[in-house]
Amino acid sequence: MADKAQSADVPRDELLTLLHDEFDKANNQMKELKTLIEQTHNEVERLQQKNAMITNRMHQIESNFDSVPRQDIRVAYNEAIDTRSRLLTMRGNLEKLQSDQRQLTNTAELLSQILSKIEGLSPATFQIESAPSQEVSPAGATIIRIIEAQESERYRLARQMHDGPAQSMTNFILQAEICQRLFDRNPDRAAEELNNLKTAASGTFQKIRDFIFDLRPMMLDDLGLIPTTRRYVEATEEKSGISINLHVLGDERRLESHREVIVFRSLQELLSNAREHGKATQITITLDMGTDTISCTVEDNGQGFNPERLFTGEELEHTPENKARGLKTMRERLELIRGSLKVESEEGHGSKITLRIPAGSPPRMS
Repeated sequence: MADKAQSADVPRDELLTLLHDEFDKANNQMKELKTLIEQTHNEVERLQQKNAMITNRMHQIESNFDSVPRQDIRVAYNEAIDTRSRLLTMRGNLEKLQSDQRQLTNTAELLSQILSKIEGLSPATFQIESAPSQEVSPAGATIIRIIEAQESERYRLARQMHDGPAQSMTNFILQAEICQRLFDRNPDRAAEELNNLKTAASGTFQKIRDFIFDLRPMMLDDLGLIPTTRRYVEATEEKSGISINLHVLGDERRLESHREVIVFRSLQELLSNAREHGKATQITITLDMGTDTISCTVEDNGQGFNPERLFTGEELEHTPENKARGLKTMRERLELIRGSLKVESEEGHGSKITLRIPAGSPPRMS
């Protein structure tokens, strides 16, 4: 009998050994993560301070643009873009490390409870590596992701301004200097250069108008969601060559300003995702201006993706990071006004994404 009892204890002892090993392993990983989080948090703070200094420097350059050497302007712009890019990357790393730490903490707590049940001890007996003070609440994490999405968009526009109009302005100055030198020696060549300068200025002016429209289309304030959407769809179709069909249902009326903004910004992002990530060639937009609910559906014939991975923590491994973060942030913004986001997609079979928000009260007429 004693031999049988002893043999029955062997699997229990092996299980306890395995559980203790896993508990110790989780604790050791949490210690390493804690160190990495502290180092990453310090780097984020350092980059934030550097970014603030560079921002002040850029303001000084803008105030004295005519007197600052072109090389100094170029160096300052490049440094600003590099710092903001690194800051966004480190913030993303910090969020990922904190997510891993939360998962490990849950695992360690579960192992602690199992061990306490088997050994008849208090769960407090098993010391779990504590999380650092930088942990934030779910609401705080939502705010962080929204801010990061805004900063990511600002970085994208800053890069486009740097590579587009800012570079063109440098070329304008050089061409103007060439014209100035040619006026006395070769008037015909000077006239040709001036004509080239005029053409380049016209193209750059159109790019700047596009940037202004992306930042805040004045049509949205003056005419409302439907006319602005039509204009944006036409411009996108013309620039990208993608076939885009827009269907508007219901009463083409004005909405409260914040509702028009959130629908339009969401539509911009969904079109960008379909074009850049989905590689779509055909897009259909259905904007339904219902009495109680406003809905917008964007359906494309692109590459598609696995929506289950998108909101479960796996999206950054299988989906482009900007797209994954953008859709998560979009859902959170919609939920702030009691809206919703429905994602339907399959790899290789396109996507269908629908957002809904309450129609709200009619806007006040000024």
